[in-house]
Amino acid sequence: MKNYKTVAAGEIFSANYEIQKSKFIAHVKNVENEDEAREFVQSVRKKYFDATHNCSAWILGENGDKQKSNDDGEPGGTAGNPILETIKKNELTNVAAVVTRYFGGIKLGAGGLIRAYSHCASLGISSAKIVQMTVLKKISVTIEYNFLAKVENFLREKKIPISDSEYSDVVTLTLFILPAEVEDFLKDLTDITAANFLAEPGKEFFMPIENILPVVPA
Repeated sequence: MKNYKTVAAGEIFSANYEIQKSKFIAHVKNVENEDEAREFVQSVRKKYFDATHNCSAWILGENGDKQKSNDDGEPGGTAGNPILETIKKNELTNVAAVVTRYFGGIKLGAGGLIRAYSHCASLGISSAKIVQMTVLKKISVTIEYNFLAKVENFLREKKIPISDSEYSDVVTLTLFILPAEVEDFLKDLTDITAANFLAEPGKEFFMPIENILPVVPA
């Protein structure tokens, strides 16, 4: 499993751009597979059914190996590919983008179209929350109540959030930790509890971590 950047799930990000009386509207969304990407593109086309063009691109997979673009009637290579390249420049994957165009009566030429679609796609990505999908390992830690305060303080210091807690005759905490830090974490926990704990490692999952890296302009 490989860490990757994408846009935050569960939201559609948008931006507007106007040049030479042509109006461009970008929509950007997190998608997990080709079906979701197609459904998103179709939903934008349906919403802007009266637009001159609804051009699109998407990149999928941890390695960004599934890529597709569509010029939707614009001259070949002037719309879909610039959108795709903008996604790639920002090193994003599992992202679909649609740029809608309402023609304003003035032709932009091939170079103008490439710049307009790239710029609008970049504005759409700029409006999005970029997240780093990071591989974390699930660990269930069971301790007795007399160690709870110390363990909670330790987790706060290490900035390890508690995903879930179960309270019975003992306390079981569900945590997600970077795989490379698991060994040191268990050593520290051994010191804190004098080895009076039970740790059950689970599967590895992708978890979103907000990323503050700037968007690369078109």
